[in-house]
This record gives sequence, C-alpha cells and structure tokens, in this order.
Amino acid sequence: MKSPNQKIPDRAHEVTLAEGKKAYFLSDLHLGAPMLKDNRERELQIVEWLERIRPDCGMLFLLGDIFDFWFEYKRAVPQGHVRFLAKISEFADQGIPVHFFTGSHDIWPFGYLTRECGVILHTRNEAFRINGKDFLIGHGDALNPQDRGYLWLYHIFHNHFLQRCFRWVHPDVGIWLAHKWSSHSRLGNGKIEADGFRGEGKEEIIGFCRRVLQHKHFDYFVFGHRHLPLDFALSPDSRYINTGDWISHYSFATFDGARLILEKINQ
Repeated sequence: MKSPNQKIPDRAHEVTLAEGKKAYFLSDLHLGAPMLKDNRERELQIVEWLERIRPDCGMLFLLGDIFDFWFEYKRAVPQGHVRFLAKISEFADQGIPVHFFTGSHDIWPFGYLTRECGVILHTRNEAFRINGKDFLIGHGDALNPQDRGYLWLYHIFHNHFLQRCFRWVHPDVGIWLAHKWSSHSRLGNGKIEADGFRGEGKEEIIGFCRRVLQHKHFDYFVFGHRHLPLDFALSPDSRYINTGDWISHYSFATFDGARLILEKINQ
C-alpha cells in the first residue's frame, strides 16, 4: 500500500524570486486544537509575523496541519481563524503566491480556500525549482511504506466516497467527532507529537529522503509533520529541513535565493 506522497514528482514548478525577496516555509500551527488553550494568542502571533515578513516575502509555503481540523461542507466551513485567513488572503491579493499543502489534520479543503483566500492547493508532495535550486516540498506524512496502519487510515481519509458520506453528518457532530479522533495523538502535557530526535535510522522522513536520492537529486527536502525543527545533512549537497511547529518551537525556514535557513521567532 502506497500513498501519492511516496512518489517522486515528474516535473518541477519553475520559480524565480525577485531580487530582495524570500520564500518562507512554516507548518503545524494546529489552529483550533481544543486541548491547546492559547489558540487566539498563537493566531495573533502568526498574523503579526506574517505582517512583518510581507515586505520581503516572494512566496509563502504552508506545509500542512495549519488547522487542527478542516473540512469544507457544501455551505459551511469550521468557525474561527478569521484573522489568519484574512492575512493570507491579503498576501494572495497582493500577488504573493501562497502554497497550501494539506496535512494529516487539515486533509479536506475542496475549493473554499482557493476561491475565497486565493491559495494554491497541493494535496501531495511537489517539486519546485527556485532560483536554480531543486526542492521537494510537502507535509511529511505517509512516507513510510512499512507503516501499514497509518497508510490504511490515510487511504480511508482520502477516499472520495467516504468524504461525501461525512458531508451528510451535521457539522456540529462531525467537527466534534474529528476533535475526539485526533486527541489520540496528543501528549499529556498539552504538546502535540513534539518528541526529540529519534536517531537518523528511526526518522521516517530521513529514510524517505535517502530513498528518493537514490533516483533523483534534490538540494532541499522541506517538510513539517514532526513538530521538531531539523536541519539534517543527507549528503554534501542535499539537506532535509523540518520546519518544526508553532506550538512549542515557533520555527520556520527562509530561502533567499541562495541558502535555505531554519529560524525561530524571538519569544
């Protein structure tokens, strides 16, 4: 059993950053997570940070789990996040491309975010060539072909028939069920999947990157999902960057056209 994320994209999106502009990458905001008590404060921090980077932002990559749950019913979307949605809409309206990658929690956007906010939606890993550097970019889940349990759930959640069935569930019930389901990945201290480095042999994304490099070169692999900021050298000319999260690390990555750097905001 495989997921589309395990496939190497055939073509790369060609992009040239304007002089003085940067590409920004962040993931795992988990806005609206019911067990986190600071959702409003974190949203305001994110909006403030987005406003701060806007003058030199040439591209914005949102690498999944931006929302703790997101499902677009035919005539309804989950409440909240209006300040964040308004800010990324401003970016798109001003001609700054906003690339939204679905994660393991916000799997189900069906057009609203594209129509109303102007984001460019990606449902699997994508290859980009930015200023001559090759990137493989995605959320970072469903990369281990041996994890049959997770892959089984992945295929259930991405099944179009089951998605249509879920739309018949009233949003009050459906969103409640989703939050109850996702609670199994929460740690008792209020964090979300934020364990330490497991060793390169046990890090599934590192294993995936090395398998890809056997067939195709990428200068940078950029993923989220792990909630752990990582800058890992896969080879002398290839690196894996994990953008961490905005729950405990408040980290992100920037590419200035020459170098990709992992950074954190000043708390």
